[in-house]
Amino acid sequence: MNREVTLPLIVDDRGTLQVAAADVSKLLRTVGGRWLHLVEAGAEGLDEDTVAALTIELAKLADRIDVACIAHSSGAP
Repeated sequence: MNREVTLPLIVDDRGTLQVAAADVSKLLRTVGGRWLHLVEAGAEGLDEDTVAALTIELAKLADRIDVACIAHSSGAP
């Protein structure tokens, strides 16, 4: 998976973030973690390699959201 995802920040006219980034990134990491637990529990129909790859990509996306929001809150361009 080498495609880049653009992460728009949702801000109001004062520059305040309208979505709690911590909640979004936590959700992305939680989804990946639950998929991994299902694979470890032997759930049928889940390919271990695919789940691992998707979980990694979700974690990367969560990291990018965190970095973008940190940069936004610190005033970086």
